[in-house]
Amino acid sequence: MDFVHDQLALGTKLRILTIVDIHSRFCPAADPRLTYRGEDVVRTLEQVCAQFGYPKTIRVDNGSEFISRDLDLWAYANDVTLDFSRPGKPTDNGFIEAFNSKLRSECLNAHWFMSLADAREKLEDWRRHYNEDRPHSAIGYKVPFTLHYPGDAASPSP
Repeated sequence: MDFVHDQLALGTKLRILTIVDIHSRFCPAADPRLTYRGEDVVRTLEQVCAQFGYPKTIRVDNGSEFISRDLDLWAYANDVTLDFSRPGKPTDNGFIEAFNSKLRSECLNAHWFMSLADAREKLEDWRRHYNEDRPHSAIGYKVPFTLHYPGDAASPSP
């Protein structure tokens, strides 16, 4: 889990919470907001976990949203271990850094976001393409959806 920073067309800062499963490379959420607090991270995680289940571990950096009491209590209550990367060591979380690079080059650099709603729509379109259509060399040129949902299951709605 990490954040990518961008901005709307009129200059308003945009923060995007990105979540990626390191095994399948499946991205259950790329959630844009103007600001993020610990309780917002928890809200997004609750939506993701209600749909996909709770992970055993979440790797995060030391951003204030991730070291918040809200996230710590949520993790404790749901038996989820928070695995913090070492300060100043983005390579500790290389999977999310690689994902964020793809997100930036394939989506953020390719679109203007006119509003938060427009950003949500374009990010969701890209996230679905990333999960369902785009082969990944790291997983044998398969799409993440096939490893996350073996068989021909229909794509879950966000």
